[in-house]
Amino acid sequence: MSVWRKNRSFTRRALRRAAAIVAGAILVAAGAIASPASATTTLPGWLSTRGATIVTASGAPFTIKAAAWFGMETSNCAPHGLWSIPLDDGLAAIAGMGFNAIRLPFSNECLAAKTSNSINANANPGLVSLTPLQLMDTVIARAKAHGLSVILDRHRPDSAAQSELWYTAQYSEQRWIDDWKMLAARYKNESAVIGVDLHNEPHGSACWNCGDPARDWRAAATRAGNAVLAVNPNLLIIVEGVERQNDGSSTWWGGGLKDAGAAPVALEVKNRVVYSPHDYPASVYAQPWFSASGYPANLEAVWDANWGYLVRGNIAPVLLGEFGTKLETASDRAWLDTLVGYLAKTKISYAYWSFNPNSGDTGGLVADDWRTPQKAKLAALAPILTPVASPAPQPNPAPTATPKPTASPKPAAPSPSPTASPTPAPTPKPGASAAAGITATWVPQSTWGEGYVAELTVTATGPVKKWSVSFDAPGTTAVSNAWGMSCSVAAGRVTCTGSAWAAALAPGQSVRVGLQAAATRAPSAPKLIVTAS
Repeated sequence: MSVWRKNRSFTRRALRRAAAIVAGAILVAAGAIASPASATTTLPGWLSTRGATIVTASGAPFTIKAAAWFGMETSNCAPHGLWSIPLDDGLAAIAGMGFNAIRLPFSNECLAAKTSNSINANANPGLVSLTPLQLMDTVIARAKAHGLSVILDRHRPDSAAQSELWYTAQYSEQRWIDDWKMLAARYKNESAVIGVDLHNEPHGSACWNCGDPARDWRAAATRAGNAVLAVNPNLLIIVEGVERQNDGSSTWWGGGLKDAGAAPVALEVKNRVVYSPHDYPASVYAQPWFSASGYPANLEAVWDANWGYLVRGNIAPVLLGEFGTKLETASDRAWLDTLVGYLAKTKISYAYWSFNPNSGDTGGLVADDWRTPQKAKLAALAPILTPVASPAPQPNPAPTATPKPTASPKPAAPSPSPTASPTPAPTPKPGASAAAGITATWVPQSTWGEGYVAELTVTATGPVKKWSVSFDAPGTTAVSNAWGMSCSVAAGRVTCTGSAWAAALAPGQSVRVGLQAAATRAPSAPKLIVTAS
């Protein structure tokens, strides 16, 4: 029997579990899951740690099973997908899949912002006028109603990109700590907020216990953790690792906790620290262990060395803060099966990345319509999810019209940059184009060695039945994903045609469409040729 088939084999119990998870997710997507008011899920309340175990106030072991729903760390300052679905539908889907929590990324920039954007007023009529902070209040309240606890994740200082360290020239360490203290006070009496992930993915020059105040992540996490607990001593303090470890080895951003056992984060309030590495498959980055002869059997030793030893040795709890995959290759499938088995065996908590389908590296738990469950992923995750009872179908449900989005998806590429709503101009600027009845503007999002993500803001100045846009993109070989349009590539030229919710436009309507492309280089401000009829 091959290693792959061995890893994919399910016991009958696991098969039943997988069927229950997928059935529950499909029922949620179909609107058959009971409303929050009738939900019987009980939240755990405040949590603490005992050795390597997270426990409730009564001392019962508790495993956090979270899914990330990102967007509040981007220039939208709102969970992505609210341009398509109601907030409650997304939360019901996550709960119906068998998760008991959400990880909610945010940026300090969005905490101070006055408005969010890309929220469909038809689908979410009460959210459009909220500030991002008020929107966070609402997400937490609705998550609680659906039986989901919340982990707040300071994902970025500003909304442009990840930062190596917990501070930047624009956002100081004091600003970082002050914002955490503000959030701790704001939710001091809300036990649905169970933990704070102090800073996402320290990497680069970040070090662990090196003694340099400007780079020592362990020392910074200690300062911030103590400040948070001085306001609310009930929170879990979630501390990620670093990329470069003291023995010279490197791993994922935020993934290295090899030195935490000997040099732990020791806070003034005991039993509050949970360590949180990240781990990904070869499709995200070809780490050396993926090409080793013993793969995937070698993975447990890699995880044990970097962070699993904390649990194996009963030193401290671990929450695997990010892991995810598009599940398109045999290597990725073997990685996920091995990781799920490891998490099940060790009872390690986790937060899957991500619910969102618009994560460039991993995709999500739902398809691009934000509703259809990704059955293969949920089946693979089933051994560590909580099966959800399938309710009796609602009698004669009334059909519900799906509102047409007023804004289009914003991709979660590795480093999205802030965007501004362009104003159509009579004379197009570089990266913009106009035709009779329509304008289009190029909005770059992110680039990396093998590709890029970009968006187009398309605005109708008159009635448009159909439209298309093309541009030269030397080095672009394929469009792997697109939203609001269908795209093809020929001889270095990309041609896209509006489709689905962005196909026909009313006068004055503006939509945000986008694409993810495989390329050796990205166009910066290509000349757009746009046509409409």
